[in-house]
Amino acid sequence: MRVDNHNLAGRSNDPEQIDLIDLVMQLWRGKVTIIVCVIVAIALAAGYLAVAKEKWTSTAIVTQPEVGQIASYNNAMNVLYGNSAPKVSEIQTGFIGRFNTTFSALAETLENQEKPEKLTIEPSVKGQPLPLVVSYVSDSAEGAQRQLAEYIQQVDEKVAEELDVDLNDNIKLQTTTLQDSLKTQEVVSQEQKELRIQQIQEALKFATQANIAKPQIQQTQDVTQDTLFLLGSDALKSMIEHEATRPLVFSANYYQTKQNLLDIEKLKVDTSAIHAYRYVMKPTLPIRRDSPKRAITLVLAVLLGGMIGAGVVLGRNALRNYKPKAQ
Repeated sequence: MRVDNHNLAGRSNDPEQIDLIDLVMQLWRGKVTIIVCVIVAIALAAGYLAVAKEKWTSTAIVTQPEVGQIASYNNAMNVLYGNSAPKVSEIQTGFIGRFNTTFSALAETLENQEKPEKLTIEPSVKGQPLPLVVSYVSDSAEGAQRQLAEYIQQVDEKVAEELDVDLNDNIKLQTTTLQDSLKTQEVVSQEQKELRIQQIQEALKFATQANIAKPQIQQTQDVTQDTLFLLGSDALKSMIEHEATRPLVFSANYYQTKQNLLDIEKLKVDTSAIHAYRYVMKPTLPIRRDSPKRAITLVLAVLLGGMIGAGVVLGRNALRNYKPKAQ
């Protein structure tokens, strides 16, 4: 039992052990040094806060455009392609997809500038494509809000320009297609007319050879290509003259094609009325800056200053009480 007590006493006198009470007393005696370090750290933090560049983030939420915002484009597509035109929902999805792609490209361009700008776009809800959250970081709250609105408008105008180019290409393509269709139908109608004249001429030859000058049948609606010669040479000659001067006969499809072509030629689309997005939330005016955080910075300064002051006090005392071990 005495051995245990002896061991305990030996350990308590071990200079390597940390005496918390002594440690606290050392810190208390060196409180002036600690306070000075804290004050210096706070001064440095205040200087940092005074010169540090502020960062403010403005945020907006956008989604696919409303039907009214794409009405002119939708009407143009219906005129161009009729029943084959894309649905309104497909157009809306395509528009916001173009907006997302163009906005992402702009954000990448701004990030790679000599003086980078932080512009971001991402889904508002993870796993869902819409709505989209867009944000911009600036050195002032008003600047962030204003610049974000300008970038959104810039992207919207660029998408509208691209849609205008695509629409004009579609108009040219569809115009060419319809014109080619009309020419083809005219050629077919002309060939049908020439074939009809050739058939009457062949029937006239048979009627002349058979000495049939007058009609041999009463009901002309019963006449077929094989019995056409029974109308007589006189009637057939008159038919040939009539067919030669008769205008081409076209089907209803020809006139529908021509109507579609006229509608396309009169088509005018106001791209300024086309928008690729709709605001769910307009760019906000931030009320709290992202950095520097004044409260956090000052708290960290106090903690860091206190730690440095404590280190100075303890280090100084350790050097003062240091005794080289005997050789």
